Amino acid sequence: MIRALMLSGALTVAGWASAQGGSPDLAPPPGALNPQVTQATIQQTICARGWTRTIRPPYAYTWELKRKQMHARHLDGPPSAYEEDHLIPLELGGAPYDPANLWPQSWPDTQKKDTLEWQLNRAVCAGRMTLQDAQQCIRRDWIACGRQMGIPTP
Repeated sequence: MIRALMLSGALTVAGWASAQGGSPDLAPPPGALNPQVTQATIQQTICARGWTRTIRPPYAYTWELKRKQMHARHLDGPPSAYEEDHLIPLELGGAPYDPANLWPQSWPDTQKKDTLEWQLNRAVCAGRMTLQDAQQCIRRDWIACGRQMGIPTP
């Protein structure tokens, strides 16, 4: 397990816990959508500069949720080794507060996913991709979605 994680460049605290006999759950949540964001509202929502700042959950909320989810998922190490990340990002109409859309993801993976999120948002806002297609791409398998979009992923 550790060898595979090292080869992918994603040796995380969870990888260490797994090697020590634990069983961390690194799987993403099912994802949840923000009903305010539809194909008809993208110009006023996800394509409007600064809009996601108006709906982003406060740090106190995501910090406490991350601690609870780390415990439930058997993730070892400090909470600082993870970001409480949205599977369907706010930039694509993901639900901001729904735990079904949030999970503790390793920092190296979140940085790679951020590039994908930005590229998908630009494609939707430019009309090269529908909102629903972008949401399904990242929800189904964000790593495969990144490869499909030409972005190096773990």
